[in-house]
Amino acid sequence: MDASAAAVSLATFLAVFPAELPDKSMMATLVLTTRFGRPLPVWCGVAAAFTVQVTLAVLLGGLISELPDRPVNAVVAVLFGVGAVLLWRSADEDQDATEVGVATGFFGIAARSFGLIFIAEFGDLTQITTAGMAARTGQPLAVAVGALAALWLVAAFAAVAGQQLLRFLPLRLVRRIAAVIFALLALWTAVEVFSS
Repeated sequence: MDASAAAVSLATFLAVFPAELPDKSMMATLVLTTRFGRPLPVWCGVAAAFTVQVTLAVLLGGLISELPDRPVNAVVAVLFGVGAVLLWRSADEDQDATEVGVATGFFGIAARSFGLIFIAEFGDLTQITTAGMAARTGQPLAVAVGALAALWLVAAFAAVAGQQLLRFLPLRLVRRIAAVIFALLALWTAVEVFSS
C-alpha cells in the first residue's frame, strides 16, 4: 500500500470509527453478546455483515466517482453535514435494546448476528460515509481497508469490552466528537467544491 492509499485508509478509519461508536450497530453487538454470552461467534457474524456492507458501499462509491467531481463533492459535503447534525442531535438519545431471538451453537449465533447487523447497516451513516469517501478519493480498496478496520475494531470493543468502555467514556461525548469530525469533513469537502 503506497503512502496515498495509507493516508486514505487512515482518513476513512478516523471518519468511520468515532461515528460507529455511538451507532445502533455497536449497541446491537453489545446486546447480542450479552444475550448469547459468546463474543467470538457474535463478532464473526457482525464482521461478516460489515464486510458485505463495506463492499457494497465502495462499489457504489466507485460508480459515483465516475461522475463529475464538483457535483459529487457537493453531495458528499452535504451528506457529511447531515451526518454531523444527526450525530450531534442524537447525543442525548437513549439506545434501546434490540430483540434478537433465539440461536444456539457458533454458526447459529454468527448467522443471527450477521442478519441483524446486515439489515441494520443499510443506509447507515457509516455506509454512506464509506461510499462518499470512495467516491471522493477514487481509491475504493484503501477506503474499504480503513472502514473495515474501524468497523471490526468497534465490533470487537462491543463484543469484548463494550459495557466497560461505556462506564468510562460517556456515549454523549463520543457522539459529539463524531459530529465534530463529520462537520470538519463537510467543511473540507465544501471548500474543495468552491475552490475548484
